[in-house]
Amino acid sequence: MTVEAEWVEVYQDLHRNPELSFQETRTAGIVAARLRALGYDVTEGVGRTGVVGVLVNGDGPVVLLRADMDALPVAENTGLDYASTVRGTDPEGHDVAVMHACGHDVHVTCLLAAAAELAGDRGRWSGTVLAVFQPAEELGAGAIAMLEDGLYDRFPTPVVVLGQHVAPLPAGVIGLRPGPAFAASDGVRITLHGRGAHGSRPEASVDPVAMAAATVMRLQTIVSREIAGTETAVVTVGKMTAGTTGNVIPDSSELVLNIRTYDAKVLDRVLSSVTRIAEGEAATAGAPKPPEVDHFASFPAVLNDAAGVEATRAVLASVATAVVDPGPVTGSEDVGAFATAAGVPCVYWLLGGADPSHFAGLTSMEQIAEKVREIPSNHSPLYAPVIVPTLSIGQAALVAAARVWLGPEA
Repeated sequence: MTVEAEWVEVYQDLHRNPELSFQETRTAGIVAARLRALGYDVTEGVGRTGVVGVLVNGDGPVVLLRADMDALPVAENTGLDYASTVRGTDPEGHDVAVMHACGHDVHVTCLLAAAAELAGDRGRWSGTVLAVFQPAEELGAGAIAMLEDGLYDRFPTPVVVLGQHVAPLPAGVIGLRPGPAFAASDGVRITLHGRGAHGSRPEASVDPVAMAAATVMRLQTIVSREIAGTETAVVTVGKMTAGTTGNVIPDSSELVLNIRTYDAKVLDRVLSSVTRIAEGEAATAGAPKPPEVDHFASFPAVLNDAAGVEATRAVLASVATAVVDPGPVTGSEDVGAFATAAGVPCVYWLLGGADPSHFAGLTSMEQIAEKVREIPSNHSPLYAPVIVPTLSIGQAALVAAARVWLGPEA
């Protein structure tokens, strides 16, 4: 499939000008202007920086098509001539490099292109297209922000939520599975309290750095020793901070964890274990007071509706080179919140974006999966989906899926 030059330009512009979560004002402006030009009724500022476009085409079902817009605090190292050199300010006030390292620029471009195709071919369908451009997926907060801002009070409630996420599968391939498709994501912050002292007199301190190190190591036993081999969990300590200089033992240290699970009961056990371990290590170290364990972020697993997946699979196969089962993805997404709030099916798939030449000669999913582990993936400073045929297949997939759920000819 070829890609229209218009959408290549849009994609490269978005990639060159990424914006952090809840700061997507330029992106939202581009989206809103293009939707208006296509005849959509457009509302900006939904959930702070979200955009909703509504296209009514006679009586029929309402179908929600969703794309996320935010980028990541990552310094791009792709060497592309449209690479980002943008810097921004993160929620903690730090100056950071910004990059579309997760491919949300692909998502936005594909949905704009799909919105254009649906608007230009209204004789083939009836109903309402609800194009939702969501902020702050990377924080797990954007979908909830739009819902709390009255998404389904201000706009029609859909019969299905459809969307896609670009991934390092071969471009042309779509990954689709029923049931748990993306893991739940939970954030936990642990503040460990010690007693500060001069670096030359550790005996006068209760060292929160040593306490943090012991806690990090003990946390690794949750998955290896408390979660059954038939269950799934990931516990990652992504941030560890303490102190200001080498010769001062600080008063406190902080760990920030990310937890991925598919089952709520497994999550409850993991969270309980995190608290038990933090409190146990603090007690062992003689901490002057117990640690603070703050479960500060949570969004649920994406559960693809089985009947919805089967209803959509054939049309996705008609526009892709192949539709495969990618297995459960331990990455997370908040798109499921839109479906849960409406009480409707969610059908969410992976859109291959990797150069197909990387996969030449590979014939099995096991071989493909091994290659996927070797090439740059989402959140990498080297992540760069190929434009052709990723954009055209992403556009076609959204249009084809939408027509399954929309009504017949207007």
